[in-house]
This record gives sequence, C-alpha cells and structure tokens, in this order.
Amino acid sequence: VQLQASGGGLVQAGGSLTLSCKMSGQTFSIYGMGWFRQAPGKEREFVATISQSGSRTAYLDSIKGRFTISRDNAKNTVYLQMNRLKPEDTATYYCAANLAGLSMDGSLYDYWGQGTLVTVSS
Repeated sequence: VQLQASGGGLVQAGGSLTLSCKMSGQTFSIYGMGWFRQAPGKEREFVATISQSGSRTAYLDSIKGRFTISRDNAKNTVYLQMNRLKPEDTATYYCAANLAGLSMDGSLYDYWGQGTLVTVSS
C-alpha cells in the first residue's frame, strides 16, 4: 500500500489549503482514513478521521469548524480542507489508513503517507 499526500505549502494566517492523499495498491474503500500532524519539537497529534463510507467523521477540538475531512472512493483519495488557518496549524500533515475504520488512535493505523508540510505565516 502506498499513500501519497500532497497539497501542503506556505499560506498566510486566515488562508486556506486543501490536502489530498491518494492510495494505491489496495482497495481504498475498506479503510478508515485519518489525518495527523506533527509540529517541530512536538508529538504527533490526531487531526481528523473518516469512516470507510464517509458517513462518519471526527475532529480534533481545536480545528472543528475550520477543517473538513472528506473522501472520494472512486478516486481512492481522502481530502482535508483547511480554512481560517492559524500559525499554530503549522506542521507536517500525514494521512493514514486503517482497517478498523474511523479512529483517533494513531497506533491503530496500518499505513502512513510520507507527509506534506503546511506552514502558516502570521
């Protein structure tokens, strides 16, 4: 399984970015998907997760109302739409896949992408 994340970059505070993560080598629709992030000097933290069908989602409290996770099973891709970005959102963002479904626990994820860097300037 390969997960290829893209869409990161430099954006001003208040701006928007959409991250994408495409899966290859497996049946995408059987996996719950998640986004995690790791800021410099900090531990990795959960950001958002979505169930296999896309009907259920869950978010880190601090990004609720600003970020939206979605998926397109026909395109084997999960997205993270990030609006009203803040400097504290600066981190490397990782997508991940797990057979257990929707999960906020990174230890349950089976596959991880390489990460895409998001930098939010103040």
